[in-house]
Amino acid sequence: MRNFLNGTWLGAPLHVVLKDVPIGAWTVAMIFDGLDLIGERSEFALAADTSIVIGLVSAAGAAATGVTDWSDVDPPARRPGLIHGLLNVGATALFATSLVLRRRNSRTKGRISSVLGYALMSYAAHLGGQLVFKHRVGVDRTAGEIFPEEFMAVLPESQLPDNKPMRAMHKGVPILLVRRGERLFAMAETCSHFSGPLSEGKLLDDSIVCPYHSSRFALEDGSVLDGPAVHPQPCLEVRTLNGQIEVRKPPIKD
Repeated sequence: MRNFLNGTWLGAPLHVVLKDVPIGAWTVAMIFDGLDLIGERSEFALAADTSIVIGLVSAAGAAATGVTDWSDVDPPARRPGLIHGLLNVGATALFATSLVLRRRNSRTKGRISSVLGYALMSYAAHLGGQLVFKHRVGVDRTAGEIFPEEFMAVLPESQLPDNKPMRAMHKGVPILLVRRGERLFAMAETCSHFSGPLSEGKLLDDSIVCPYHSSRFALEDGSVLDGPAVHPQPCLEVRTLNGQIEVRKPPIKD
């Protein structure tokens, strides 16, 4: 269930997808409220009320995915994440109150409640943007890491024991090396979820488990087997030459 809520199956944070639905629905509700004030047509009032209902239903999914993501967030992002969530709860409560008032024919009070809810939601969305752009929540932490285009030696072969993750470096970029019998694997050592050092993780069959939040990646292709990570690990081609382990970024296929 956590993998589903995180969006592991989707390859992107599910919360990012779902949160647009209540935002869009409540924005539409505000527009129809404005048209209803100008034109006083029953169709506009019905459209506004329906949009609020859609927003309330979809807010439940956005909240469930948001709480799941927040549970795996590290300081200093936890506090703004908590405030972001509480503000959204408040906004949802105000829109629910608005719907009740509308059903009781108190449309003016209902519109006021919607405006307050929309203001709260807007500030919550601002904090959500900070979580992404400032704290990099949900962002692929391997993005921007530069790996060699051609085969480069990163570690003597004799220094890589069997079944023990090892960190190698290339121009300041950490690379994970794993030997499994006769096979060698290489991938980005920085966990795509929250920058955990995969070389300090544990091997589980043909996968590596991050020591921070237990995201699990396939050694073969870097795919995410268990969340909370949603972005795969970049894998590298690996070979041995003259007693050295060499890696390079896979060439782009035509």
